[in-house]
Formats: sequence, structure tokens, C-alpha cells
Amino acid sequence: MRRPNVLITGTPGVGKTTLGKELASRAGLSYVNVGDLAKEGELYEGFDEEYDCPILDEDRVVDELEDRMSQGGVIVDYHGCDFFPERWFHIVFVLRTDNSCLYDRLESRGYTGKKLQDNIQCEIFQTLYEEAVLSYKKEIVHQLPSNTPEDLERNLDQIMQWIEQWMKDNN
Repeated sequence: MRRPNVLITGTPGVGKTTLGKELASRAGLSYVNVGDLAKEGELYEGFDEEYDCPILDEDRVVDELEDRMSQGGVIVDYHGCDFFPERWFHIVFVLRTDNSCLYDRLESRGYTGKKLQDNIQCEIFQTLYEEAVLSYKKEIVHQLPSNTPEDLERNLDQIMQWIEQWMKDNN
């Protein structure tokens, strides 16, 4: 049985991991957090002193995921999307969060200074949405609000309906 690959992207702190894990559980799909995958496999090409974080080796991440993605049924969670092959995903969801809510979430994670400000600006300027629209067919890219528990539940219901329809149409 064919199963879709789903990309969940957005600025750090918008709720990708919460949504992705719950969606994988409900839909019976596998879940990949690219940050965790990179940490486990040490898929880095250096360290960014300014942002105090490792620099992802995108080519190694793609190599690591290629076989799993070709099998289908994978939910990928990452705050970037322009390096993934377009052929991998059947649908892309960009989570969006109000700036005041996002600020509080990032601050609670210990984000400060330039890292905090740049992530807020990323959300204000819709950077991840624009990246998704430039990287994938526009008709498969969807923005979803991610501010409240009610948004989470609505998003889960909406994506589950899409997955169920996709599976009916493709099997």
C-alpha cells in the first residue's frame, strides 16, 4: 500500500515536532525530526558561533533519508526545506505562529539576542513559506495557524483527512 510523504516546516518554535509526532501516531506513518537525525548521525559540516549551533550537512541528510523517503509514509519535520528533493513530498505544511506567541516559546527555549530576533523576523517575513513555495509546486504548499491547542487539533484533523483521501486516490 502506497503512503504519502509529508513535510512539516516553519520557523523554530511554531509546533512542528508536536504536530509531527502526533500526526505520525494517528496516521501510522513514520516520523523524522531532521535535527535529531543530524545529531544522532553527526551530520554536520561545522559550527556556527554566531547562532551557537551546528551547521547541517544537507547532502549527508539527503543521503541518509533517500531510501526511507522512496518507500513512502514518512513525516519529515525541519525548519528548512529548500535542500530536500522536490520528488520526496506529496504535500508540504508550513506552520505559522503569531509573533508574540512565538517570542515567548523561543525565549522559553533559551533563545536570546540575534538568534531570537532573526527567528522572529523569519516568521514576520514569511521566509519559510516563501522557501517552500519556491522549492515545491505551489498547489502542494499549505500554511496552517499554530498558536493554540485548538489550532493543533484542527490541523491534525485536516491533515488526517488529506492523508486518508490521498491513500484512497493512490491505492
